Amino acid sequence: MNSNRVAASRPVINDPRAIALLLAASLTTMANATISPALAGLAEEFAADPNALYLTRLLVPAPSISVIVCAPLAGMAVDRIGRRSVLLLGVAIFVLAGVAGGLLPSLNAIFASRLALGVAVAFIMTAQTALIGDYFTGRQRSDMMGLQISARNFGGFAFISLAGLLATYSARWPFAIYGLAGLFMPFIWFAIVESKPMKSAGSTSSTAVAGDGIANWKPVLAAIAFLQMATSLIFFIMPTQLPFFFDAAGYSSASMTGLGLGTLTLAGGCTALLYGQLNRQIGAGGAFAAGYGAMGAGFVVLAFNGPSTALLVGTSLIGIGFAMAMPNFVAIALHIVTPNRRGLAGSILTSSVFLGQILSPFLSIPIIEAFGFAALFAGVALVLAGASVTALIIAVRTALRTRREAAIAEGSSAADL
Repeated sequence: MNSNRVAASRPVINDPRAIALLLAASLTTMANATISPALAGLAEEFAADPNALYLTRLLVPAPSISVIVCAPLAGMAVDRIGRRSVLLLGVAIFVLAGVAGGLLPSLNAIFASRLALGVAVAFIMTAQTALIGDYFTGRQRSDMMGLQISARNFGGFAFISLAGLLATYSARWPFAIYGLAGLFMPFIWFAIVESKPMKSAGSTSSTAVAGDGIANWKPVLAAIAFLQMATSLIFFIMPTQLPFFFDAAGYSSASMTGLGLGTLTLAGGCTALLYGQLNRQIGAGGAFAAGYGAMGAGFVVLAFNGPSTALLVGTSLIGIGFAMAMPNFVAIALHIVTPNRRGLAGSILTSSVFLGQILSPFLSIPIIEAFGFAALFAGVALVLAGASVTALIIAVRTALRTRREAAIAEGSSAADL
């Protein structure tokens, strides 16, 4: 067995490498939304800048733009140079570019630092995905998929809450939160070791290595990336449209948005902790079916626009469903590609997540303007219901085929005896 893989009986959370990768995962959520509470203060500080209205609003999605552009380059670097060096470089850039926003003198310079932050996120997410594939397999890998989502959710909740507190003192203070990555750096440096030499990235062989890889991986990876982009697009309706939905419904936008996103994040984080067990019981198809079903139910609740407690139940269901569905994408991608292609797979999945986030408001806003929030939520619920039923059918057919093949194999063994 590859010496980079931990013993199957050992809980993955006991491995220092797993903890280091989870710390890195928490940083990726910090990148975009952490400075949201500071936007109003920054707009006031740079009111004399003629572009302040637009630039302040672009500060949050700016890293996503860089991620989409740079993730393919990060994938090539991860496969050719090595995972560890790319991860450490990403963390170093993350600290410098993140903290710089609190010190730079102009809004244009802060915007440039946000673009650099996106480069760091591309490096971190791509290297992290490849390292999970290198270090873990089977049960431990599925456990890591869920723990990764939990780290992002809980980290995002903690960082955004802290940013809201710091923003009450100064619009520049939330940028200091990015300095926490510097505290993670020593542990990541010592815990993460480079995996053993892999096949040349230029190899055209489709032979599986270390138990992973299928011959027809390209169309499967493309389909997985597209589905993940669509899932991310739907989920991102929450942070982009929830404040306006609550305002239109007559609630205090700030407080209800905080509660809604808080319950969504915490519900998703807790659910993701159980992903490994869920995956072993019902498989990826079952997890997709349950996840899309829960998300669809959440959007149905929002479409009816009931009392505040019902709306919070709706956001919780969306968080739960998202946490069930998202870990499947990386798990499947790592299974279908050979080790020398894990950087490529990680870069494609990283780009698809952020592309979905960017496209989300462009698709949801016209629907809201033309038909209203209820129509948007109902339409999304129908799409998710269709995805859930499709996933359930595939899961049942796969289970029946696996059972039939096992029975045939057992019959053949008995005949040989």
